[in-house]
Amino acid sequence: MTDAQAAGGGARLGAALRRLDVPVLFTLCGGHISPILVGAKQAGVRVIDVRDEAAAVFAADALARLTGGIGVAAVTAGPGVANAITAVKNAQLAQSSVVLLGGAAPTVLRGRGALQDIDQLALVRPHVKWAARARRVADLVPLLYRAVTAARSGVPGPVFLECPADVLYPEALVRQWYEVGGGAAPRSVRARVERWYLRRHLARMFGGSPADAAPSPAAGLPALPPAASLGRAVKLLARSTRPVLLIGSQAVDPVAARALLAAVGRLGLPTFLSGMARGLLGRSHPLLLRHRRREALRAADLVILAGVPCDFRLDYGRHFSRAAVIALNLSRREARLNRRPAVTLVGHPGHALAALAARAAGHERGSAWMDECRERDEAREREIADRAAAPSERVDSVALCRTVDAIARDDSVFVLDGGDFAATAAYILAPRGPLRHLDAGPFGTLGAGGGFALGAAVARPGAEIWLLYGDGAAAFSLAEFDTFVRHGIAVIAVVGTDGSWTQIAREQVPALGDDVATALRATDYHTVAQGYGGEGILVRRTAEVEDGLRRAQALAATGRPVLVNALLDPSDFRRGSVSM
Repeated sequence: MTDAQAAGGGARLGAALRRLDVPVLFTLCGGHISPILVGAKQAGVRVIDVRDEAAAVFAADALARLTGGIGVAAVTAGPGVANAITAVKNAQLAQSSVVLLGGAAPTVLRGRGALQDIDQLALVRPHVKWAARARRVADLVPLLYRAVTAARSGVPGPVFLECPADVLYPEALVRQWYEVGGGAAPRSVRARVERWYLRRHLARMFGGSPADAAPSPAAGLPALPPAASLGRAVKLLARSTRPVLLIGSQAVDPVAARALLAAVGRLGLPTFLSGMARGLLGRSHPLLLRHRRREALRAADLVILAGVPCDFRLDYGRHFSRAAVIALNLSRREARLNRRPAVTLVGHPGHALAALAARAAGHERGSAWMDECRERDEAREREIADRAAAPSERVDSVALCRTVDAIARDDSVFVLDGGDFAATAAYILAPRGPLRHLDAGPFGTLGAGGGFALGAAVARPGAEIWLLYGDGAAAFSLAEFDTFVRHGIAVIAVVGTDGSWTQIAREQVPALGDDVATALRATDYHTVAQGYGGEGILVRRTAEVEDGLRRAQALAATGRPVLVNALLDPSDFRRGSVSM
C-alpha cells in the first residue's frame, strides 16, 4: 500500500487542490468531510471555516468572480449540502466557477438510514453544470479535475462532487469500521456472506491506480464571432446616431479587462456598466454614465449588450423596444432572451467587443448625443447632492453612501447585501476599478454579504473591504463576524438600520394597506459585532457619519473587523423601484 493510499481520499483531494493552485478552501466542518479539511491543510491550502454553509459557497463565488479562477467550498452531508443550495443557485445565475465538495454517507450505508443520508445529486443537479459521485478512492482526483474543467468551460458555472465518507478516510480506519480485518471466521452463514461482501466492496473501493494527471484545459471561451456577423454589426454601428453600450459581468475578467477598456475608448459610445463590470472605467471616464439609464435607452437607436441579458433588470427589453440590438454573449440562448437581436455575436463579450471596436475604427460620431446623455447624468448627480445636503433627523441614506464613496481608499472593494439600502449604495458608490464590486446578481439573494466579504478579502489581500448591509439582510450573515475575527479579516461593515424591510414595505403598504411581516427592530447590530469579538460603532445622525466611518477605517487598518450601525431616516429615494 502506498503512502497516498494509506492516507485516504481526503489527503489526495487536498494535494490535488494544492496542485490546482487553489489558495483557500472555504468550509463548515462536519465528520463526513474532515479528511478533506485535514488533507487540504497538510497540503498547504489555507482552510477558512465559516458559521453557515451558504457563506462558504458565497465566499468561493466571490473569489472566483474577482480572480477569474475557481472558488472551492466543502460542506458536510445532508443538511450541509441542502443549506448550500441557495448559494449554489446564486453562483449558477451569476455564471461563477464554483466547485462544491459535498460529504455523503458511506457507500455501504447509502439508502439504509445512515446519518444525513439523502439523495444529494437529485437535489443539486438542477442548479449546477455538472455533478458526480465518487465511488472509488482512485476516482476522486480525476473527478475533481473534471469538475474544474466543467466549471470553467464555455459559460462558467458551479459544479458538485459528492464524496462519501468511506472514500475519504484512511483505508485502515475504514476497514476497522466494517470489521473486515483479521480475527476468527464468522460462524453463521449470514455473517460469512456479509464479511465476503464487505471485503469485496472495499477491494473495489480502494483498488485501482490513482489517476492524478493534470486537469484537461478548459474548453474555454468560444471563438471570436464570424467576420460576416462582425461586418453586420459594424454597419449597424456606422448608421447609428444614438448608440448606447451596456457592459455586464460576463464581459469582464482579469485577463480581458485591459483590452475591454481600450475597446470602449475606441468605440467612443455612451457607456453604462452593471454587475461585475462596475468600475471598469474608473470613477471619471468621459464615456461613463451612471444615471438615467432608462431615458438613454428609450432614446437610443442602437443598443449594444456586452454580456447583459434582457431580463427584469432591463424590463425584458422594453426599455429599448424601438432600438436595434447587437448582443454579445457566451450563450446564444441568453443573447436572445426576450429580444431577438439584429446581430448576435456568440463568444466572450469582452473579446467580441474588442474585435468590433477594431473593425469600427474610423467611424466618426457627433458629440450631440453624448452631450445629451451627459447632461442627464450631471443633472441627476446634482439632484443626489441636493438630497444628501437636506436636513435629516437621523442619518440620511444618500448622505451616508456619498460619504463612504468620498473616503473609501482607491483599493477598496464594495460588497452590497440587502434591498433598499444596498440598492441605494449601488446607485451612488463608484467602484475604483474593475472587479471591485460585488452584489448577489440576478438571483436577488439576501445573505451573501458575509461570505462575499470573506472571499473579497482573500482575493484582494490588503485591500479595504466595505460591506454595506441593509438591516434585514445583515441578520443572515452577521455571525460571520466571528469568522472575520478568528481569521484576521478586517472588514468594514456598514448597516443601514431603518427598522424595516423597506423595499417591500414601500410597495406593499400602498398596494395592500398592511405592513404585515415588514417591520423590524432598530437592533444594536454594533453590539452584536462586539459580542463576536469585532468592533462596533453607533451613528445616530448625519453629522456623525464621517467621523464614525473614519474611526472604522482606522480600526480596520489595525486588522480588526468593525461594524458601523447607522440609524437611518425613512427614505423615498428609490420609490417605485421594485422589480418582478
